[in-house]
Amino acid sequence: MFKKILSYFIPVNLLRKDSEVSQRLEVTLNYGKLVLDSKNTNYSYGSLQRILRKGLHYIGFERIRGFSNILVLGVAGGSVIKTLSEDIGYKGKITGVEIDPKVIELANTYFGLADVPNCTIVIDDAFEFVLKTKDRYDLIIIDIFKDTLMPNFLFEEFFINRINFLLKVNGFILFNTMTLTQKDKDRNTAYREKFSKDYSVRMYPKVEDHNELFTIKKLK
Repeated sequence: MFKKILSYFIPVNLLRKDSEVSQRLEVTLNYGKLVLDSKNTNYSYGSLQRILRKGLHYIGFERIRGFSNILVLGVAGGSVIKTLSEDIGYKGKITGVEIDPKVIELANTYFGLADVPNCTIVIDDAFEFVLKTKDRYDLIIIDIFKDTLMPNFLFEEFFINRINFLLKVNGFILFNTMTLTQKDKDRNTAYREKFSKDYSVRMYPKVEDHNELFTIKKLK
């Protein structure tokens, strides 16, 4: 109880864990709530949960409840999965793909990810997973970072085309990006232009300081 009260004044670190993939992971009490951070940014809960919840709100909670199959690329602590399950009341199938097994250990131990009944977690590289999967999805959430860096493949045409192929007609992509420099902003502008008139693309800048969100609807 003391630590929880103290966390309203200063963040209270509960655990630090080294990871070959994510480098340093930290579980911290902040304003009475558990958050998962990397060395330089929030990985789950905290600001990241607010960002993705806003993106889901843009798509529409009622619409999401009607989906049958959701893919989450980049699980971390599982905050967006908990939002889907607990806040939105989504009952369909969720597949979460996460490359770092140590992150999933923390997600299960501290954040109750294993308690979400309609979620399957796959330990795999997101790029490899989307090449192998035979499923089609109503919503694909892309939230992949290594600390503050985003892998280049996320913005390459091959990956974009594969994601578009896996997306059902009238389905949505929710893509969370970080824009720390002008180069990042130019990268996002180029990304937006890669979609044809068969897609409705909306960009929401400065959702939380350095984050830009994309919602992309497949029209046909």
